[in-house]
Amino acid sequence: MHKQNIILGVTGGIAAYKAPELVRRLRERGATVQVVMTDSARQFVTETSLQAVSGQPVRQNLWDKEAEAAMGHIELARWADIVLIAPATAEFMARLAAGAAPDLLTTLCLATKASIVLAPAMNHVMWANPAVQANRALLEDRGVRLLGPEDGDQACGETGVGRMMQPDDIATAMQPVASGSLQGKTVMVTAGPTCEAIDPVRYITNRSSGKMAYAIARAARDVGAKVILVTGPVSLDEPSGVEAVNVETAEQMFAATHEHIEGVDIFIAAAAVSDYRPQARQENKIKKTKSTMQIELVRSPDILASVAKLDDGPFTVGFAAETEHLREYALGKLENKSLDMIVANEVGTDYGFDSEDNAVDVYWRGGEQSFPTAAKSELAEDLIRLIADRYDVAETNNSDDKWPRAVRD
Repeated sequence: MHKQNIILGVTGGIAAYKAPELVRRLRERGATVQVVMTDSARQFVTETSLQAVSGQPVRQNLWDKEAEAAMGHIELARWADIVLIAPATAEFMARLAAGAAPDLLTTLCLATKASIVLAPAMNHVMWANPAVQANRALLEDRGVRLLGPEDGDQACGETGVGRMMQPDDIATAMQPVASGSLQGKTVMVTAGPTCEAIDPVRYITNRSSGKMAYAIARAARDVGAKVILVTGPVSLDEPSGVEAVNVETAEQMFAATHEHIEGVDIFIAAAAVSDYRPQARQENKIKKTKSTMQIELVRSPDILASVAKLDDGPFTVGFAAETEHLREYALGKLENKSLDMIVANEVGTDYGFDSEDNAVDVYWRGGEQSFPTAAKSELAEDLIRLIADRYDVAETNNSDDKWPRAVRD
C-alpha cells in the first residue's frame, strides 16, 4: 500500500473504538491516512486520538469555512485512492445507497472517483434485516466493496454476523484493492442458469440465481481484471465496470463464450448450464389433451470441456454443484475435463442455490482448500485470491507450455 492515499471514514458505531488501531495498521503498510468523522462517531472515539495516530488533522465538518474556502471536500475527494468506511453503520449504508450527502463523509463518497470499501458493523438482527441487505446488494452492484461483517460476540451481549473485521484483517484485505492481483488480466465468468424452450410458454431450467458468479465477477473486477460476464437469465443488476453478454440457452452461451474467449487469461465456469435440451421446440403451445407426455432430450454442448481443450487456452476453473459424493464427483470432473481447478459445493432445498451464503471446497492437481459458510460476496473475494495465486503458479512453472492438462500429456 506504499504511497496509497486513504480516506478513513469513521461512523457512529461502537466499533469506532477500533479506528485508531486501523489507522496504525494502514500506515504500517505504507498508506497515508486522512480521517473523516461523522458527528455520531465523536460519541465513541476522539479527534485527538485519531489525529495522533494519523498525523493529520481530522476532518468532520462540511461547513468548515477555512477548509471549504478552496472547495476542500472536492480537493480531498480527488486526493484519495481509496475511501474506506470502518465502521460502516446501517444508517451510513442507507444514505450511501440513496445517494444522500448530508455531511462531509457522504459528500466525499459521491464526489470521488476512488474505490469505496465498507467494513459494516451492527447488531446481527439489524444486519439480517431485508432493508439492510437490499442496500448491501445495491452498493455491491455499484462497485462498492464490502469487508465482512464477521460472526461472533457483539457489544450488545448477543452473538451473530455483524462484528466489524479486526483492524489488521481489514488492512490486509485492502492490499489487493491497491495492488490489483489481476491487474492487466482478462477474466471471463459464466453465470446463472440457461433456459431451454419446450414450446413458446414452457422451458427447462434450474434453480441457479447467478449470485455466486456475479459476486466472483465483482471480486475479479475489484482486483484489477477486465471482466467479461456471460450470463443466463437472472434477476440481478449487472455489475458496473463489467462487460456483460446476455444469453438464454446453452447453445447461445457456448457461442458467446467462444466468440469472446480470445485473449482471456482466466475462464471461470460458474454457470449452471442445462446438460440436456429438448430435441425440438414446438412452435405452438402444447395443449393438455393426453394424460402423459414425452419430451425427447439431447445433450447440450459442454462449454467447460471445450474451453479446457483449446490450444493455448485460458487457465480454466470449473464448478461442481452436487447433492452427494461431493469430493468424488468434483475430482472426477477435474480430471475428465482436464481443468486447472474446480470449485465444488453441495446444493439442496435450503442451501447452495438462490441463497446469500455458500460453502465450497476447491481442488487442483496436488492441492485442495476448503472455505466455510460465508456471504457469497466474501467467499468470492477468497476464491479470486486463490485463483489468482494458482494462476501465477501455473504461469511461473509452465512458461513454455502454460497449461499442462491431462488431455495434452
